[in-house]
Amino acid sequence: MDSKKIMTLAAAAVLGITAVSGCSKSKKSEKTADAPVPIVEEDPTEVPETTEEPTEVMSYPDYPVEIPEIKKQSTGDLYEAEAVKLPEGLKVASDKENFSGEGYVTGFSSNGASALAFSVNVPSNQHYDLSFNIASDKETRCRLLLNGNQLTEFTTSGDGRFTQITVYGVFLTKGGSNITLCTTDSDICLDYLKLSDSKALSELSYEADGEPVNKNSVEAARDLLSFLTDSYGKYIITGQYAADEDNSELDLIYRTTGKYPVIRFCNLKVPRGSYDESFKDIDACADWYRDGGIVGASWYWSSPSEKSSIKAEESDFDLSKAVTDKDIANLTQEEIRGLYGEGNISEQCYDLILDIDNMAGQLTSLKNKGVPVLWRPVPEGYGDWYWWGASGAESYKWLWKLIYTRMTEFFELDNLIWVWNGQSESTLVDKNTYDIAAVDLYMSGQHDYGDKYYESFAAVQKFAGKNKLIAISECGSLPDIDSAFRDNAIWSFFGLWFGEYVEDAQGNWSGKYTSEDTLIRTYNSEGALTLDEYRLLCEGKDIPMTTTAAVTEPQTTAAETTETETDSAGQ
Repeated sequence: MDSKKIMTLAAAAVLGITAVSGCSKSKKSEKTADAPVPIVEEDPTEVPETTEEPTEVMSYPDYPVEIPEIKKQSTGDLYEAEAVKLPEGLKVASDKENFSGEGYVTGFSSNGASALAFSVNVPSNQHYDLSFNIASDKETRCRLLLNGNQLTEFTTSGDGRFTQITVYGVFLTKGGSNITLCTTDSDICLDYLKLSDSKALSELSYEADGEPVNKNSVEAARDLLSFLTDSYGKYIITGQYAADEDNSELDLIYRTTGKYPVIRFCNLKVPRGSYDESFKDIDACADWYRDGGIVGASWYWSSPSEKSSIKAEESDFDLSKAVTDKDIANLTQEEIRGLYGEGNISEQCYDLILDIDNMAGQLTSLKNKGVPVLWRPVPEGYGDWYWWGASGAESYKWLWKLIYTRMTEFFELDNLIWVWNGQSESTLVDKNTYDIAAVDLYMSGQHDYGDKYYESFAAVQKFAGKNKLIAISECGSLPDIDSAFRDNAIWSFFGLWFGEYVEDAQGNWSGKYTSEDTLIRTYNSEGALTLDEYRLLCEGKDIPMTTTAAVTEPQTTAAETTETETDSAGQ
């Protein structure tokens, strides 16, 4: 790094800013990738701290991935809504045009209290397409439940005409099932449910190219991305967010399951006060990497403004006022100050640069320690709840390009693997500026993963492309390993959020969103990779098998997204 860049980092610090390596796993003791040795630049006299593993924990056998036998059979059953036994409040009407049968059902309440349940009977275990013919006078959010468990949500067109909305690739077992539809904010007119065998399932691929978008990436980053690519589609890598440096969430998972996650995720911050507090996160990241794990970091960016917040409604920062056509990404702070002083860029633009440079300083510290990072700045870019998404897709894309270019070219941060979390085709950034496309997956009223998320996998791969890894950057409940393999939606990795999603007030497993049994099964599944297994591979050792069962290949492809939700793959 040349002197002007070092001076830029130092200037950011002085101003105070107001405004692993890869390894592979096989349960059959068959290595599929080399395990390079981490390079950590540390004072040789310093003894690095290691994760202290609690001594008395339960141990569990590996759970084999269970995939039911799937037999494709043709079906095209149509279930008229008016033929279903109607609960109180719902009624049959026939005022609109172009409906099927003798009428349609209306009178749905906005609070989800009224619902219509179709009893269906299917000929075999397989994936089906569920098509609903619905009319509504305004866009209305609908919830779909399968046998009492929430399956997905979708939004109607709102033009008053009957429109067929299809949810693709829903797995149903042979025999009877209940498919229930209710609304969350307005009334609809429900005409029918059509059930058909799924012929439009995505031809999903696990052949990501594995070449970093930053051609100057260091060996450790290249090896980590290579490991992620080699393992893609074979198993899901476990990950957990830590609220702070004490790693209480990760230790709790170990006490409960006998396993640690591979990836420790955190949220880095631009320090507004003590730099010592900020760099505790950096030290915790380096410790986890030294201890044999993978490091992931997000940047929920508190706005560089007087009312500083990540939330748009709590901030007075307007990103659209920062956007400029000036090529500022590779300028020094002195040059950028000059542009600001001359009125060629706005104060908002100048303040953005100061924050980016401050964050680059922290990431440079990780670079100097030899730590490759799964780097996810400005998450959930398609939403308007964070200030970086509230000014629209074009402003968000401009900001992403500025962050990527300044960090990659100006600061030469070659230890970063770029995780794009825009979540929508409308906010898709240049594919040469990210390595992994990831989604945040939360669902209202969720408890355990079940069958909820497979369509998001297919949706993201559809617009991001088959050469990109697809991952869950955040989730409120753990992904179900069996469902992921059954639906051929095998995420590269997941990251469970902290707080109530993990711990209760007493520091025990909360169980509010993921049951303890699901946690245990997930971390001991043969379809998941945990830290102990990852460490063995990094030491060049095979993973001992604890069961003769082996992970089987999925027998069908995963589901596509609903027709009405091609933009948003997450919320």
